[in-house]
Amino acid sequence: MTTSRQKAQKLLQKMTLDEKIGQMVQFGRIKDKERDFIAQGKIGSFLNSRNVGLVNEVQHIAMEKSRLKIPLLIGSDIIHGYVSTFPIPLAEACSWNLKLIEESAKHAMTEAASEGVRWNFAPMVDIARDPRWGRIAEGAGEDPYYGGLVARARVRGFQSIGKDGYPISAACTKHYVAYGAAIGGRDYNSIDVSEHELRTTYLPPFKATVEEGVMTFMSSFNDVLSVPASGNPFTIRKILKEEYKFKGFVVSDWESIEELIAHNVADSRKSAALTGLNGGVDMDMHSGVYHDHLKELVKKQPHLESLIDDAALRILTVKYELGLFENPYTDPKLKDKVILNKKTVEMTLKMARESIVLLKNNNVLPLDKKSKLALIGPFADDPHTPIGCWGAACNHENTITVKKAFENANLDFEYQAGCHAVDPKKKWIQEAVSMAKDKDQIILTLGENNDLSGENNSRAFLDLPGAQLELLRALKVLNKPIITLLFSGRPMTIVETVDSSDALLAVWHLGLSSGTAITETLLGLNNPSGKLVTTFPKTLGQVPLYYNHKNTGRPSFRRYVDFDVSPLFPFGYGLSYSKFVYSNLEIKHSVIGKKEPLELSVEVLNDSDVEGKEVVQVYYKDLCAQVTRPVKELCAFEKVSLKAHEKKKISFTIEQTQFGYYTAAMKFIVEEGGFALWVGPNSQEGIASEFNIQ
Repeated sequence: MTTSRQKAQKLLQKMTLDEKIGQMVQFGRIKDKERDFIAQGKIGSFLNSRNVGLVNEVQHIAMEKSRLKIPLLIGSDIIHGYVSTFPIPLAEACSWNLKLIEESAKHAMTEAASEGVRWNFAPMVDIARDPRWGRIAEGAGEDPYYGGLVARARVRGFQSIGKDGYPISAACTKHYVAYGAAIGGRDYNSIDVSEHELRTTYLPPFKATVEEGVMTFMSSFNDVLSVPASGNPFTIRKILKEEYKFKGFVVSDWESIEELIAHNVADSRKSAALTGLNGGVDMDMHSGVYHDHLKELVKKQPHLESLIDDAALRILTVKYELGLFENPYTDPKLKDKVILNKKTVEMTLKMARESIVLLKNNNVLPLDKKSKLALIGPFADDPHTPIGCWGAACNHENTITVKKAFENANLDFEYQAGCHAVDPKKKWIQEAVSMAKDKDQIILTLGENNDLSGENNSRAFLDLPGAQLELLRALKVLNKPIITLLFSGRPMTIVETVDSSDALLAVWHLGLSSGTAITETLLGLNNPSGKLVTTFPKTLGQVPLYYNHKNTGRPSFRRYVDFDVSPLFPFGYGLSYSKFVYSNLEIKHSVIGKKEPLELSVEVLNDSDVEGKEVVQVYYKDLCAQVTRPVKELCAFEKVSLKAHEKKKISFTIEQTQFGYYTAAMKFIVEEGGFALWVGPNSQEGIASEFNIQ
């Protein structure tokens, strides 16, 4: 059977230089000039064309008017849903439910594909430890192991096989690499990480997606080891394509090849094109530098054509793998069957339920449905904020807000906004306080609106914006139970909010079914089971703060003179309406030989009258190594469901490579010696033990 790559090689032999370069060109607009380029075979891809009629029109030009009839690849950013919006990726990751995350990705891309989008610029797999960075909302948090597992799940979902036997889309792992390490949390900023840190912390999720079979990668805006990522032969050619054996293609981020000029590593658009090509970027997103200059460069440097051949071959192979040559068109009737269908909308609710993290509960939740409630805050009736960043093709009129969900549940409540999301004016606070005086409980919505996170939305401060804190203080005087719903796309500094609230839930930006999931959780119809994947700091001065830090030579002096170093909420933290008790941690063999897996078990009891789910987490520490290692690292977990008073024995088999690391010489090894082990509900609590590798 002829493979996609063999078909692409055969086609490549028929192509002119212009046509090969054309495959490397992507534009973000479709006008008359671009239509002419399609007919000439000088464009291979478009992005952000979310109109099935337009997609079919340009595909018709490619298939009927171009010489070789090569289909276009239509891409878009489907970050957490298309029309049916799911929780932001950071929230989804808090579910610790990989199967559900995979299903979410599949549903999102099925909707997008019904409009002709067959290439998704996701997943974003950047490890992020600085919550000031706005794009932390798009990833899976601070842990490279867990981040890799989430990345794999999302790739599987995006590249699910459709009814025609081909993947519904090509996933695109981004942003390669270390984009999340932006200094100061400022988007697009430089990074300062060593190769060792790159391989230990930032590369693992990218490598995981290669192993999962991801079809494409996107280079990032930042520099890596002082070389811009969109023209970096070390990261792209040496590590990604040679070491990891990635067979797909790499696209730049928006105009990031042309931006090599601003990085001062190119002095013209022509030299930027040369640097991008030599660096290993196969497709130029929108800047046009490949379109305008590659042919001219080949005339002066003929050897460059071999790099162009390789890039075009990679792109053509993906098009064959997607079945675009066989069926480049999309049935315009399909979207009516797929978009906002019952199963997809139900999936948005399932995902939202498991993404909620209960951070505090002084026995005020679940609510009594007969309670008289004051619903207050800028997000209670806001249909935009629950969608979050990257709303794709969503219609905000479809959003179920908290207010709408309260109405649907026939709750006894009154509503007042109290304040604006960001405006510091306090003129509405007294109205909210007056309304709340005769109520049993206050449901208070605080946090960030959808404009404060995502791309180019870094924050210098992580406090509640505007007059929100003044609203909370005014309501606190009433001595009524306050249940705070924290809407956000990142961890925030909320010490006073925690202290002033009787219950607190991180509800992130949960998407289409946000209000329903929140209301069900408040009423006890959904038992919260989410766990944090990012550390919450107490104050901005602690940032960056993450659980898997190193010990230093003076661990007892790892402090500030004016503040403590402990987090507000640690990685892996999350409460439940159930009470879980851990016991009887057993390691099958406390001494294991080389290449033998570690086998262990622990018993977990649901010591309550409420059925619930618990994320059982396993952490380890290498007690002596050739290089400094973290104080604790996640190495396994399982989300288990336990009925009231049920006890389960949870078993783990952990491959020994999980305990390996890179030496100073960048060699990955698994070393003999002792290891500490913990099993528990989060990164700070658990039952301890030890084992040895000999």
